[in-house]
Amino acid sequence: MRDLDWKSFDVLVVDDEQDNLDAFRFAFRKTFSLHYALGGTQALEELARLDPALIVTDQRMPGMSGLELLRRAKQMRPDALGILLTAYADLPVLVDALNSGTVYRYVQKPWDGSELAAILRQGISVFATMRENKRLRDQLAHYAGYLEREQRDPIDFGELICNSAAMKEVSARIGEVAPTSTHVLVEGRVGAEKEIVARAIHVGSPREERPFVKVTCAAFRGEALEREIFGYRRGAFEGATADRAGRVELAHGGTLYLEDPGPPNAALQARLVRLLATGEAERVGDAESRSLDVRLVVSVTPDLDEAWGREVLPELVSRLSVFPIRLPPLCERREDIRPLAEHFLRKYTRRNTRAARALSNEALALLEACTFPGNVRELENVVERAAILARGDVIQPEHLAFVPHVPSWEKAPSAAPSPATPALPRDTDAGARRQNLDSQLEEIERREMLAALERCSGNKAEMARLLGVQRTTLYYRLKRLGIDV
Repeated sequence: MRDLDWKSFDVLVVDDEQDNLDAFRFAFRKTFSLHYALGGTQALEELARLDPALIVTDQRMPGMSGLELLRRAKQMRPDALGILLTAYADLPVLVDALNSGTVYRYVQKPWDGSELAAILRQGISVFATMRENKRLRDQLAHYAGYLEREQRDPIDFGELICNSAAMKEVSARIGEVAPTSTHVLVEGRVGAEKEIVARAIHVGSPREERPFVKVTCAAFRGEALEREIFGYRRGAFEGATADRAGRVELAHGGTLYLEDPGPPNAALQARLVRLLATGEAERVGDAESRSLDVRLVVSVTPDLDEAWGREVLPELVSRLSVFPIRLPPLCERREDIRPLAEHFLRKYTRRNTRAARALSNEALALLEACTFPGNVRELENVVERAAILARGDVIQPEHLAFVPHVPSWEKAPSAAPSPATPALPRDTDAGARRQNLDSQLEEIERREMLAALERCSGNKAEMARLLGVQRTTLYYRLKRLGIDV
């Protein structure tokens, strides 16, 4: 028999006679956590608030029989096991109930205390196993979902481009901290490869075969982030209709990555401090602590002081700042632009067979001349857009016209200005230059869309295939450009 705390599992006992309930209480109150109901109606009311492991009920009761109660209880609490006490061995009915799963065991009256105690322990053990299996299945399903949504690409699983000295230093720091269990803070500007660094730390650690669980913190407001990370108990707040495991439980044995959380509220700060200090956590609304083996990686933009300010517990800041890793912006490591651009093009062409397959030297020189305030994410968007616009196999400088922060064309080595996008006057202020460029880019996109529409005779499905984009993306761009089809 499993080593379980029998008192931690609720048992609901149902009978229409108080004397029988008193006898049950006298025999088992020291061993089990018992709850009582006089008849089936009261039992259903108890089940609305109680999540029992076992329902022990008399069969012969006025108004609602024990079998009928267990059938209705199965709809409310499908995991609870039913034990039927009966003085009448109606075998056909009992066999049918056992086969259907309505009744786990039946015991004939008068029951023997030792035998019934053994049946109760066995039932609780089965219930505990079922709940643990369900928890593991849920954890596996969640983790499988993460894997299905991620790109199966080396750079997405922790492989960094490290041609520059700055990124070689970052790679060295990852190599130092990855084999340890130390929690890590990753600082960097918008669009930097913070998630890639978090994955690199996970892949380089002994936790590699365990879950890597990511929480996009910007998707949750207020207390919702606390509930998402730590989970909650049924009834903890309005709308909590069932127990739910938090992401920290799903990451047990592995790594939990919190992507750019804003300043945490006081309750979340306290929970994070306890998790970092003791490895223990409770679900929201629960008094039971869980011991968890989780490595925490937190990314912030651009650094912890600016992201969170001063209204954060000093202990939380100090525990997160044990081993910070700062990611340099792309403009400080131009040696990485070329290999990154080529990587993003390969990644895009695997999904879109009609896209361009190479970057010309002139286009690469133009990319290397850009400042890229949006960092690596902006570079990826630029390459994807250029791959769509290029009609041949090679991306040329004119296909990079959609880069929102490209300097004047004459600043790029070996890149001549495109007739469609003339350079702006030197004395134009920055705001006017941005507005003028945006309008030119929109006009270029409109012309490209209209040309593709004409080549496909108005067939939007064929047009999407020609441009190498999803149909939903095409519809959005047509609507934004005011093109009615």
